[in-house]
Amino acid sequence: MKSSPIRSKQKLSPAAAKRKAVRDTKAAMTKKRKYRKAENQRVDRAEGTVGDGMDRHHTKSGLLKKVTVKNNRGNYGRGTKNE
Repeated sequence: MKSSPIRSKQKLSPAAAKRKAVRDTKAAMTKKRKYRKAENQRVDRAEGTVGDGMDRHHTKSGLLKKVTVKNNRGNYGRGTKNE
């Protein structure tokens, strides 16, 4: 397994880390995730807000809103284990 500059805070065995990398890659390559990422990048570039410390969040209604990186990636304090 290639080492990553981003270190996981999870204490995983090498085998578990490899399985997680496969799961994460599979999830990131779905059509829905690719579409949402591209849309976020388009909107950020159009508004000139790339690198402002905020993420775009897709709401259930399909709208985009700006939220902090901490809230968006941490699932608003609920964690990502059951996501």
